[in-house]
Formats: sequence, structure tokens, C-alpha cells
Amino acid sequence: MSARLGYYPGCSQSGTAAEYDSSTRACCKALGIELVDVPDWTCCGSTPAHTVDHHLAGALAARNLIQAETAGLDCVATPCPSCLSALKTADAHLCDAAYKAEVERLLGRAAPGPMPTQSTLQALYEKVGAQGVAAQVKRPLTGLRVACYYGCILNRPPGLMAFDDPENPVAMDELLNACGAEVVPFPFKTECCGAAFAMPRLDMMQRLSARILGMAQNCGADVIAVACPLCQMNLDLRQGQVNAAAGAQYAMPVPYFTQLLGLALGLPAADLGLAKLVLPLAPALEAAAARAAEAEAKRQAKANAKNGGTPRNQEDAPCA
Repeated sequence: MSARLGYYPGCSQSGTAAEYDSSTRACCKALGIELVDVPDWTCCGSTPAHTVDHHLAGALAARNLIQAETAGLDCVATPCPSCLSALKTADAHLCDAAYKAEVERLLGRAAPGPMPTQSTLQALYEKVGAQGVAAQVKRPLTGLRVACYYGCILNRPPGLMAFDDPENPVAMDELLNACGAEVVPFPFKTECCGAAFAMPRLDMMQRLSARILGMAQNCGADVIAVACPLCQMNLDLRQGQVNAAAGAQYAMPVPYFTQLLGLALGLPAADLGLAKLVLPLAPALEAAAARAAEAEAKRQAKANAKNGGTPRNQEDAPCA
């Protein structure tokens, strides 16, 4: 199936999360989704803007919706949950006449009409689906145990995001299962990692992220797959700080789900940005490959025994 979507990369995907952007673009292209960049996009205000001025936050996000509308795009997708929240909130609030009037005053132009927005995870899940992904897998992630971590705002509030279950989302689980990975049951998939509180309250981020890393380890995961730049930064880049505060020795890779998806699709490593991960993914992949080989050897031995391929002891031979 082919689809055409407006694409809002957002500020993080142009810098600290460039690997999320490149792997998202590569996966969408491989799976038949055409991403058309919103022309001359600007910062949507993300997390901080609405804490200062709700109308200014709405104007920042609405400007990007206007750019998409002017370009003839009828839907916008973004990888970042914070950007998604800003765009969806502005679109919803513009239904209020007083809010819309103030946003238009700030913009100096008419506000955009309704503009559907969605995460790129939602786009991949709904427009390609697990079966579509499975059909394109070239290098299955066999043996890799993955904890899928959605973060706290990708599916919340449910009335606004309107995608998947807000408490137990499964879209990422199903896509990575289709890639051949073993998705482990993970009860903290929507718990908060501390997000931007890592700046004013490092201790809060350390405590919350330690819970997530610890639970993933207890669940037997090799990696934590994420869909949010802030979550990825806290769990990967700051994992050493978390260890220092918690007295732990976590060493768990935290790739974006699109990086794992891209690996399964056989995409070039250069397009996936794996080198940007602080905790390298290679050891987990090697351990998964060894585990898969061991499981296959046991399966073959069991099949041989069942088919009579294993020689019987002389004592077990029937009497002549």
C-alpha cells in the first residue's frame, strides 16, 4: 500500500535525534509511505511553550498547520510525541472562537482549517500494518528480546491522541513482533521517564528512569525500543547518571523502534544512525543471534530424535 503524508520532523529530529528522523524516513520509504516535508516548518513550541502562554503556543503550532494546508497536504505525521501533542492541541483548541481569534491576531493571518495529525508510529501501524511489515522483512530480529516503551504522552490524553490503548498500547509491539523480535511483557510501557525534568530536577529523572530500566531488565529484555527523543535521551545518554544515583549497573541499549524496524527490513546501517546510540546495539544483536542459533540446534536435535535419526543404544535394540 502506498500513502502520502505531510511530514513535520520537529527540532529534535534535526539535531539530537537525527537518527530517529533518518531511520523514520528510510523505513517509510521502504514500506511505501511518501513523506512530504511541511515547507518552511518552524518550532511548534513543544513542551515549554504552553506553560508560558497558551495562545502563543497555539500560534506556534498553528503556523505549521497553515504551512501544511497551503502546500495541499491533508494530513501531517511527526515522529515526536511532544510535537504531536502541540499540533493536536492547537488543532483542537482552534474550534473555540475566542482562542482562534487570539491566535489569528498573533499570526496576523487566518488560522488553518482542521488538519489531522498523527505519529509516524500510527502511520506505519495503520497504513502498513504488521502483515505488511512481515512481508518486507529481510533480516528477522530472531532471538532479540525487546521491551516496547511508548512513554507517557504518545497515547495520552486518549480523547486527544485517539490512537491505541492509553494504558496498554500494542502498535509498536505488533510491528516489532512482525520483525521477528520477541516482545517481552512490559508493565511500564507508558510510565514517565522524567522527560524534561532532567534539567531542573535531575534526581527525579534518575529515579523514574531507573524504574524503567530495572523493570526492562527484570522482564528479560535485551533492549528498550522507544518512540520519543526525550525518553531516548534519558534512558540512553543519561544511563550513566541513572546508574550513579541508583547504585546500578544497567547497560541496556535504547534504540528507536524505527532503527530496529530498519534492521529487519535490511536497510543500510548508515540510514539508521546506529552509531549515535550511546549504548551500542551490536552486543545485544550478537547475543540474540547466539540465542537463536542455540534454540535452532535444540529444535533440530529434537526433530532428529523424533524421526529416529538419533542412533539407539544396543541394549535398546529389539530382540532378533
